[in-house]
Amino acid sequence: MPHTHATLFNPVHAGDLHLANRIVMAPLTRNRAPDAIPTPLMAEYYAQRASAGLIITEATAISHQGQGYADVPGLYGSEQIDGWKQVTKRVHAAGGKIVVQLWHVGRISHTRLQPNSGAPVAPSAIRANAKTVLIQDGVPTFVDTSEPRALQAYELPDIVHTYAAAARNAVETAGFDGVEIHAANGYLLDQFLKSGSNIRRDDFGGSIENRARLLLEVVRAVTGAIGAGRVGIRLSPVTPANDAFDPDPQPLFDYLVRELAGFGLAYVHIIEGATGGPRELSDRPFDYTGLRRAYRAAGGKGAWMVNNGLDKALAEQAVREGADLVAFGRAYIANPDLVERLRHGSSLNEGDRNTYYGGGAKGYTDYPTLEQS
Repeated sequence: MPHTHATLFNPVHAGDLHLANRIVMAPLTRNRAPDAIPTPLMAEYYAQRASAGLIITEATAISHQGQGYADVPGLYGSEQIDGWKQVTKRVHAAGGKIVVQLWHVGRISHTRLQPNSGAPVAPSAIRANAKTVLIQDGVPTFVDTSEPRALQAYELPDIVHTYAAAARNAVETAGFDGVEIHAANGYLLDQFLKSGSNIRRDDFGGSIENRARLLLEVVRAVTGAIGAGRVGIRLSPVTPANDAFDPDPQPLFDYLVRELAGFGLAYVHIIEGATGGPRELSDRPFDYTGLRRAYRAAGGKGAWMVNNGLDKALAEQAVREGADLVAFGRAYIANPDLVERLRHGSSLNEGDRNTYYGGGAKGYTDYPTLEQS
């Protein structure tokens, strides 16, 4: 349904989450968590951005095996959970709402980042034509991902259980308002979904139903652990990120959202087009309005969140056309007070790309607000 009178600045419900506005801070990997432990600097960074209706944290590994990049945070050790507690405390003190993005990278990793220097895991033993980040001589460096091994079917229940355990850690101990299951951008759950990375011959490969099975089992486990009203999911039907590819994404994702409709999720977060790139891909046309219709027709009540290359005009148009939430990524790096800037139609700070990945406060917590500038 079009939202004829809605604006970006209306309060809105997403499941059990009551949000002050429709503007979402998208997940942004910043590589500033040495030993996978969130720092006080990260608490400062997120608290600065607490005027967003919802903050989705940078992707956070559910296990050591799920880790794919240097200095990204985790949610599987007590020190990591204690670090996140400081983040959620600061965001809540500033009046914000924050969910953590649950991440298993699958094959997008390197032996140097894996337990016992093992091979990364994947649906099938197909190496991704993709890069990861290692710290070499103190400098974040892009390197090719390692050759993965195919997961055995008996290993999958443990991965499902690990997602649920991470969700419980997040909400019951670390103080998050909810979680987002990262099933996008060519990471593990997306690798199972897409036939370019999944050539299995068991119950988790082949048909659309089989390729969606692991993702749906994860959703069932996570919603069972913390309640569906605190769970969102992120999907990217056509992005080529991390060598993700499916020749026929429309029926795959139409099926998936119809299945997701029954869970009562807080929200569904859709990356339109190529992550961080063009919104339209000539070789992969996709009907996003049809996707939302399929979800609603199947009874899906969750908030519909759209993301990718949005400015104020595109975001307002998306809301008029039926989106409930709009996510901004890179604009949030350089504009902690993005909500105010959008409200007043103010110009935006430019981000310093050299400080996006790794480093300290420079290019992280030192961008001025409107008041300061």
